[in-house]
Amino acid sequence: MHYVYLLLSSKKKWIYIGCTDDLKRRFLDHQKGKILSTKAYKPLCLTYYEAYLNKTDARTREIELKK
Repeated sequence: MHYVYLLLSSKKKWIYIGCTDDLKRRFLDHQKGKILSTKAYKPLCLTYYEAYLNKTDARTREIELKK
């Protein structure tokens, strides 16, 4: 399963959109500050996600959301 997800910063008005095959692990990595692009915006809240059967569909949706 592949996921497209949205994180909302509790610190600043900022949204991050990402794609992963392990949503729980990826969210924990964001929370621990292991992801440089979101480290300055912690704490983060997982506000939305969508599940896809393949990576191509998830990646296509991620790009659509970022536009």
